[in-house]
Amino acid sequence: MNHTALYPGSFDPITNGHLDILHQSLALADRVVVAIGIHPGKAPLFSFEERVEMIHTAAREAFGSQDAARIEVIAFSNLVIETARQHGAAYLVRGLRDGTDLDYEMQMAGMNGTLEPSIRTVFLPASPMVRHITATLVRQIAKMGGDITAFVPPSVVPSLVALASGTPATDPGN
Repeated sequence: MNHTALYPGSFDPITNGHLDILHQSLALADRVVVAIGIHPGKAPLFSFEERVEMIHTAAREAFGSQDAARIEVIAFSNLVIETARQHGAAYLVRGLRDGTDLDYEMQMAGMNGTLEPSIRTVFLPASPMVRHITATLVRQIAKMGGDITAFVPPSVVPSLVALASGTPATDPGN
């Protein structure tokens, strides 16, 4: 049986909320493909390569090398469901923070289920301690000089603070 899950998002940057859903995904699947959406016309804060490194580093720190090795990070610019199909995923993982997320994700699950009935959308509720975290709010807090340490993995803090303050970024792998 196929136990691959696809977890799509922008991960700009990866947050503790993302790590929570990723951790839950690893409990459900043998392999988790983290799919970073690349959208023409959108300018992310971090490059694709920086986000890949941040995800790998944060996963190693949070889960250890053995579980982190079960995570693959890719880019995609097509339909999420097509990306899931291309990578042999049986599950499309979506994190839910609140009812607003559920309403939107139910619509997406319906569309994706129509396009590819064999790939199931799995909704994972965010843990209460990270339910309030969004990458958008984290970026805003960082740009305004606020403390982001409760919201992102430790390895992300220096790069995010440096980028938000306009100083040269450090290697997220350090």
